Amino acid sequence: MNLSKILKNAFLVVIFGLIITACATKKSVKTTTESTTTKETESQKADPIEKLDALMQGDVYIGSDTVGELASGVPDRVFFATNETILTTASRETLRKQAAWLRQNSDVTVVVEGHADERGTREYNLALGERRANAAKDYLMTYGVSSDRIKVLSYGKERPVDSGSNPLSWSKNRRSVTVKAN
Repeated sequence: MNLSKILKNAFLVVIFGLIITACATKKSVKTTTESTTTKETESQKADPIEKLDALMQGDVYIGSDTVGELASGVPDRVFFATNETILTTASRETLRKQAAWLRQNSDVTVVVEGHADERGTREYNLALGERRANAAKDYLMTYGVSSDRIKVLSYGKERPVDSGSNPLSWSKNRRSVTVKAN
């Protein structure tokens, strides 16, 4: 076999692998335009896994029932995957909104609080919460917010927003929250 044939075959294998991976991880979201009564009836019948899929993408919370506002139209928190500090696409969009608002309100200082779910030791979760808060702070700084205006504080697992002990509760608790300090 010549080199071009080997490269062509390797390329096809990589592409095929990516397609298989994308198909295996694809999540579907149902949309309905039915009346409230019908929605309530269907949600009562719905499989618990489907309910979970509607509120989570992978193991990252994508719902909004625990989200407050830093300012009008500016969400105050971003969510993380288990044991991760990597910002999701939705998290980056929220932080861009926060940064834009903070640039317009240069007299406001904030505290970015890092949180973790209940699993793991207190020490591990405090360190993880701090890394999450620093990830959010660093992203805000890349969008022009001065580091002097952002403090970081980790609560680890000490301040859960949802006290349940299940995947949905854990995903709501893995977060960083931007709070006005003044």
